[in-house]
Formats: sequence, C-alpha cells, structure tokens
Amino acid sequence: MTVKEILSALRDEMKKRNLSAYIIPSDDYHGSEYVGSFFKARAYVSGFTGSAGTLVVLKNEAALWTDGRYFLQAARQLEGGSIELMKSGEPGVPTLEDYLRNKLEENALVGFDARTITAAFGSRLTEALSDKSIRFSVDAALVGCIWADRPPLSAAPIWASDAAFMGESRREKLELVRKAMEEKKADILLLTALDEIAWLTNLRGNDVAYTPVFLSFMLITAEKAELYAMEAAFSSDIRCSLQEDGFTLRPYNCFTVAVQAAGQGKRVWADKAKTNYSILKALAGASSLLEQASPVELLKAIKNKEEQEGLLQAHIRDGAAFTHFMFWIKQQAGKEAISELSAADTLLAFRRQQPGFMDESFAPIIGYGPHGAIIHYSATEESSCSILPEGLLLCDTGGQYDCGTTDITRTLVLGPITDEARKCFTLVLKGHLNLGSARFKKGCYGASLDFAARQPLWEAGMDYNHGTGHGVGFMLSVHEGPQRIHYGACQGNPAKLEPGMVISNEPGLYLEGKFGIRHENLVLVVEDIQNEYGSFLKFKPLTMVPCDKDGLDLNLLSPEDKTRLNEYHKAVYRSISFDFEGEELAWLQQATAPIE
Repeated sequence: MTVKEILSALRDEMKKRNLSAYIIPSDDYHGSEYVGSFFKARAYVSGFTGSAGTLVVLKNEAALWTDGRYFLQAARQLEGGSIELMKSGEPGVPTLEDYLRNKLEENALVGFDARTITAAFGSRLTEALSDKSIRFSVDAALVGCIWADRPPLSAAPIWASDAAFMGESRREKLELVRKAMEEKKADILLLTALDEIAWLTNLRGNDVAYTPVFLSFMLITAEKAELYAMEAAFSSDIRCSLQEDGFTLRPYNCFTVAVQAAGQGKRVWADKAKTNYSILKALAGASSLLEQASPVELLKAIKNKEEQEGLLQAHIRDGAAFTHFMFWIKQQAGKEAISELSAADTLLAFRRQQPGFMDESFAPIIGYGPHGAIIHYSATEESSCSILPEGLLLCDTGGQYDCGTTDITRTLVLGPITDEARKCFTLVLKGHLNLGSARFKKGCYGASLDFAARQPLWEAGMDYNHGTGHGVGFMLSVHEGPQRIHYGACQGNPAKLEPGMVISNEPGLYLEGKFGIRHENLVLVVEDIQNEYGSFLKFKPLTMVPCDKDGLDLNLLSPEDKTRLNEYHKAVYRSISFDFEGEELAWLQQATAPIE
C-alpha cells in the first residue's frame, strides 16, 4: 500500500470511532529510542523512517513533527505526499499541542494508543487541550487494524552477560535499588526502560535493533522483584538463576493489570518520561506518585572498574577496525566502485574481524558530499551515491562488543577539498580538541562545558543544530542519560558529570547541499587534581582513531591545538598499532605523526 492508501484506510478507522484526530508517535511501550519492527507504526503510515518523529492525522490533512537531526531526511521522504513537515523548534512552527488546539473543534475526540506515548506527553497533551474540552480515546490501536502484514512482537532468546565485565551481580544491583527506594520512602518501583532492566538483571537480548535488550517491565518492592517479559525467550538455566537471585518471571502482557492491583494505596516511583500513559492511568489508585528518574538511570551511567576496563578494550578493537577502514577507503576511492552502502558493508566487515564483536550499535551514517549535511542520514538503495576521490565523507558508526559499546564519527578527506571545507573542518576539530582537554570542577553540569566545543564556530558566526555530548551505555543503548553536553541541558532535570560516566564529544557543522563535518570521540570522566579550590575532573579519550590531518588548515591551529592533537595521536598509535603491519602500519605512522 502507498502512503496515500494507508492514510485513507486509517481515516476510515477514525471515522468508525468518530475520531477527529489520531496521533502516532515513534515509541514502543517503553519509550525506547530504537524500536522493534512491530512498533514502527509511524514509519509504516508516513513513509518517514527516522528514529524520532510524531505523526498527527486529521480528517483532511496530516502533519509530522521531527527534530533538527532529521529535517532534510524527512523533507525528502515526505516530498510529494500529503503530510506536512513540522520542523520542531524552528521559528513559526507550531507545537503539536498548538496545532491540535487550532485545528480541532470544541469537544473533539482525539485517539492514540496509550501504550506508545509517554506519561509525560499524555499529561501535557491533556492539559494543553483542556480549554477546548478535547476528549481522548486512549485505547485506539488503529494501526493494527490496517497493517495486514505487521511483524509479531519479538521474543528473541535472552542471554546472560559475561560476569567478568559486569562488576556487580544482579543481587548487588537489586540491593542498591532497594536502598534508593527506602531513602525515597517508595513502596513500589516501576522500571519500564529496557536498558535499565537489562542492566539490573545482567541479561541481554535481541528484541531491538542495535541495542541488546529484551521486551520487559519490572515491579520491585522491598520483598519481591517481578520481571514481566516474553517467557519463551528464557532458557531453563536463566529462569533458575533469576529465581535464585530473587527475581520472579511473569508474562509480559500482564504488567499493566499487575500495576493497577499492586499500586492501590501505595507510594509508587515511576519515571514519567519513560513510563507509558497506559501505566500512568493504571496508577490512579496509588496514594502518591514519585515522578522522578529511576535510581537505575544514574547507577548504570557511572561505570564501575570492570565496565571501564571492558570499554577500553572495546574501543581499542573498534579503533583498529575503523582505522583499517579509513586506510582502505582513502586508498581505494576512485580505484574501485564504492558507494555509501558498500562502504558501510566494508566497515562492518572490518568490525567483524575483531574479537567479541556482536553488532553495530546504530544504523551506520555514511554520508558523502552533500549527504554529510543530513545529520542522521541513512543511505538506501535509492539514495546511495558513488564515493569519488575528492571531497568529504562523514562516517558516524559504532559497534556492540562483548565488553562495551562504541560510537565514533570521523570526517574523511578523499581528495581535493575547497578552502571553505578546509576552514570548517579545522574549526570543528578545534572545538573538539577544546572540549576534550577541558578541566572542570566536580559538580559541573554538561551545559557548562558546551561553550568549549562551540566557541571556534560561534566566533565565525556558525553553529550546529544538535547536542555536543550524550551518554553511552555499557553493552546497551548508544544514547543514554542522564549526562548530556548542550547549552540547553540546564533546563529540565540536568545531571552533574561524575567520574565513571561515558559521554560523547561531537561538535559538527553542516552546509546544506555542500558537505557535513563532525568529529566524535567517546570520553570517560575521570578524577584530575584536588587542591585548596576543590576537586577537579577531566576527560580521558576512549576512542582510538586518527583524525584526518588532510583536512586541516594549519594556519588556524594554535600551538596548543597542535599539542593536543599530537598527544591524542600518540595515544592512538600506542593503542592500535599492534593490529597493523606493512603498508598499513607505515600509513598509520604518518597519520599519527606529530604536526610540527
């Protein structure tokens, strides 16, 4: 079916239920960033395949909201259709709530599947439209009525993480969680985020692309820990192990009913940003709600000694793999036919040669020339272009290893580039080096450090439309909180940077129709110095891949910039040179040689 036909069928279902509007978000039942095939309802209806966006369908029109990462991709995929693109946060663009308020009549009925929107969004929507007495049909799972060949819910086999890399047993983690509950005087803790449950149980799965998690919920009290999951996915050994550690396995689809019964008259702790609206409604009988991030979020963000050691290993392996790819494509571009898709396949092949590699950590972003300006570009058979021995190639990729998760971006110079590209390349790298070498007081928030990365661009009157740094999980999601580096992160619920946190350092610059540039390392927050002024922290680079010196305008680099880059390249060579020999080793020596 075409998008037009799908929208027509959806409107027929809306008409049967007297719905004036229907909302389709990108989420699964857990607020995950990436979702399994069963949950890709918004992509099915709209044709837009980006990971973030919300579709609103009215009787005679439709609109889709997405953020700056996907403006260009969404414009291309929606082109020629009947869905209007709403660029969230741009001047003159209404919010979804304002759009509905302006379009709907008094007492109109709005439908959505309450399991697929967060409690925070559901509450915000209800409040925003209350002045027009808008009513809601929260159990309207209409996409399932029209999606004839919808994939089933995943129940992939679940496996136990290597205890050598976990550092703590699930029993020990459960004790830490219960201690936090006691401090907050919470009778019940609800966990709905898949990465939090995977971390707590030391289990992993394959129900979501790129993220080794499994469909599940958890209900924890002082006496019990109930894991609601797809029972067929568990082996008898894992079932026994869970039971021995105090975890009881329950059917996945029984969670909301269990919450409704258990929550009566209790103080319930639930993260409103991650709990779905259906669960929030089931908590109507609770005596009180503690609407805060779960204790697991911060616990898993601060990596223990064993996790840190595993991450160092993962990044050495991944750094070697990407550097092999870097050598290959700089040598072969123009000598053999290479497309964006085939380049991604070759990089994956290099990663598969490394011990412990399991999967990519997200869909590879390989954007050549103008495609590099699409921040989260994903090549398709239709869009994939040939890579030539000239210009810039932006490569944002990562891997899941048995000892950690990686995420790296390098912008590669494949031949002659313009003076404009060289200047931009150098300014972005200067910001990257500034942030990577920052020393900051303990207790500092990521928002305080964002200026270090943006300053060279801001001085030139330029900027980029995304955050500078995001947290990364341990064999989990490539994007995790609560840590973040962005000047806007002081809003809401900011998190202090703590030793043991992993965060990205990725300033960029994107000139539509020309090129995109991003330099990204993952860094570990570590202790630095302590003196009469207090305790100071710094970043330790985890990513071990050369920055492409072929793109630099040396006149724009200060002596301090050169020293920082030279020190980093010395560490890169020391870490990964064991995996190279012959011509490749000679190239690596040159690629990491100091700038005089």
